[in-house]
Amino acid sequence: MSQKFEMRIKPIKTDEDYYAALARLDEIFDAPVDSPEGDEADILSLLIENFEDKYYPIEAPDPIEAIKIRMEEMSYKQKDLVGIIGGKSRVSEILNRKKKLTVDMIRKLNGLLKLPTDILIQDYQLSK
Repeated sequence: MSQKFEMRIKPIKTDEDYYAALARLDEIFDAPVDSPEGDEADILSLLIENFEDKYYPIEAPDPIEAIKIRMEEMSYKQKDLVGIIGGKSRVSEILNRKKKLTVDMIRKLNGLLKLPTDILIQDYQLSK
């Protein structure tokens, strides 16, 4: 005899709802894709993501931090940017926030590191 499955999904309005949804998602995370539990997991994921975007937004890194993160992901060193954004000293000045990125540097970094230009064009503070 097959067991009847009842999905109990509701909007996430409070932190309590959020933690309950996370706990439920943890229970059904490995459910088969084409199962009622799999469907519930998909819906819960969307609800949780919506709640997190609204109440716990993660700010995008500034351009220099984004460059450093991507360099680490790609196992690049400072020397790998020589010729892309200038000589060895210019690369150091940029990564140490002594000088700002130019439009030409942003274009080249976008091509090399595949970073979105909207991240690279953001304003950021130079170090003193």
